[in-house]
Amino acid sequence: MLPMFSTFRTMTAMNQHSAAVYAAVNLETAVLSADPRRLLLMLFDGALVALATASYHMTHSTGPTSVAKKGESISKAIDIIGNGLKVSLDLEFDNELPKQLAALYDYMCNRLLHANLKNDKAALEEVRHLLDDLKGAWEEIADDPAVFSANRMAA
Repeated sequence: MLPMFSTFRTMTAMNQHSAAVYAAVNLETAVLSADPRRLLLMLFDGALVALATASYHMTHSTGPTSVAKKGESISKAIDIIGNGLKVSLDLEFDNELPKQLAALYDYMCNRLLHANLKNDKAALEEVRHLLDDLKGAWEEIADDPAVFSANRMAA
């Protein structure tokens, strides 16, 4: 291999690593400076991006690498829903909404497990649609601080 191409490849790898580090720092800064409303929206966004990635690998890719990437993306979405959105609920609050949302989040996680095992894009889209609806409702609530403080137990 010509030394020029080796240097180019090394520089490209360094640039990719630098970009990844920058993105991680940028995300960490956004998380540390975000209020609870923004954090919940970031969780919704993260789950939706993971589902879009899984959908791409389910539809457009073949081979063991794409199967692994699909599984990783679905696992990430499950983690965000189950260990991010669900745990943000105040289940001790004297209201049925947090309990209903917890059950919905459990349902979404089960549908995503099914989607992964059966390569079921419809199940993936069902969860994406549910998350989109919840995110939209949360955006409306989050825009009004009075409503947010009265409904802080819901995500």
